[in-house]
Amino acid sequence: MSDETTNGAANPANAAEEQGATFSIEKIYTRDVSFEAPNAPAVFTEQGQPDLQMNLNQRAGQVAENAYEVVLGVTLTCTLNGKTAYLAEVQQAGVFGLSGFDAAGLDAMLGAHCPSVLYPYARQAISELINGGGFPPFYLQPINFDALYAEGLRQRAAQQEQGALESGTETAGNA
Repeated sequence: MSDETTNGAANPANAAEEQGATFSIEKIYTRDVSFEAPNAPAVFTEQGQPDLQMNLNQRAGQVAENAYEVVLGVTLTCTLNGKTAYLAEVQQAGVFGLSGFDAAGLDAMLGAHCPSVLYPYARQAISELINGGGFPPFYLQPINFDALYAEGLRQRAAQQEQGALESGTETAGNA
């Protein structure tokens, strides 16, 4: 088996195969949902091009031995002519069974694989909220969580390198 990486990130599937690690989905659930249309009904008669802003966040924590909760937050804000048309927010969560992973493999699973499992559920919930709010259907595009994870790793490495350089400079300056 080759040691390939995707966009600089460890491939969680290969890590699991090589180490005899196990992954399971224990539970998927909606943790929080919010929809606001603060300028309704006037916004339904507005003309113009909507501006959509999406915010994506995630967090993970251990809930039991070999069990981790991952929460994927998706917030979509639509403005029209400078006014908020709607704000839809979903926190999609799951409890995942993960065992036999080394630290890097576990981090990759929690940071990339688990959010990619949760995202279709969050997409569906956002779509239903918008449609139920009286607005035209909107479908969030797929997201490459492996690429996002790899970029996060690169940013953390750069910050650590920068911190080490600054720390070395301070030490040298104080000598």
